[in-house]
Amino acid sequence: MKIGFIGTGNIGAPIASQLLKVGHQLLVHDIHRAVAEPLLASGAEGCDTPAALAAQCEVVATCLPGPKEMEQVCLGRSGIATHLKPGALYIDHTTNAPSLARRVHALFAEKGVAMLDAPVSGGMEGAQTRDLLVMAGGDDATFARARPLLDAIAKRIIHTGAIGTGSIAKIMHNCASFTLDMLMAERWTTGVKAGIDAATIVEVFNEAALGQMMSLKVRLPATYLRGDFAPRFSLALARKDLGLAMDLARETRTPMRLTALCEQELIEAVGRSWADRDASIALTLQEERAQAEVRLPPG
Repeated sequence: MKIGFIGTGNIGAPIASQLLKVGHQLLVHDIHRAVAEPLLASGAEGCDTPAALAAQCEVVATCLPGPKEMEQVCLGRSGIATHLKPGALYIDHTTNAPSLARRVHALFAEKGVAMLDAPVSGGMEGAQTRDLLVMAGGDDATFARARPLLDAIAKRIIHTGAIGTGSIAKIMHNCASFTLDMLMAERWTTGVKAGIDAATIVEVFNEAALGQMMSLKVRLPATYLRGDFAPRFSLALARKDLGLAMDLARETRTPMRLTALCEQELIEAVGRSWADRDASIALTLQEERAQAEVRLPPG
């Protein structure tokens, strides 16, 4: 296939190179032409503008820094919107705003152009080795059409649902990752101030339940995500343990602002007379506020 690829930075370039490796004809564009040079040396053809690229390709993919750049490439003066041919396929690998993905999708649909929002997880190293997860949002027919191209760039692919859901999945995952980092920094600084070696506390986190992802893989799927709060680890015990952590923070004069918020959630949950139920029942407080229930299907 003749594929156009726009955005050949740290993630885009190795993704595009995977398409070259499986034999596709590749046209590339980047506002910093130098970053595309390795692809050009490997057989890709350069294009001066997104519009010129789109006019020549049956598939166009983008991997850009964010929504502003994606919108400019798609809808700007030299963008792809007016040059994509009816029947073309557009795949956006940008970590994007779902609302923008849906708006571009609607505009492209009027022109007979199919679209997936398909951000990736795995970083530069994963892109280089194809060890990526693609989260693809779009209708079933478009996903099926794009699947061979996605298989060329990634080992794991999840069809997340309608257009925009790929972006939702990616930004919620990254949000979880970054906030977990902040939570761990609170625990590590408190632990080090209290007297444990940094290398040791990091090793403990890696080897214990947190590092093995037991909550995400075992406990939460069996309790909160099924609405079953028979105690595996009771709320009373969780409240006790978090209280001990806060006591240690106060003794060492270490701020734990995020932990303090978590403690208030557990206190409120205990106040609901849930002390003897599974600790995960505290998560339903967020469901009440969000007016959204999170449950896995039976099975």
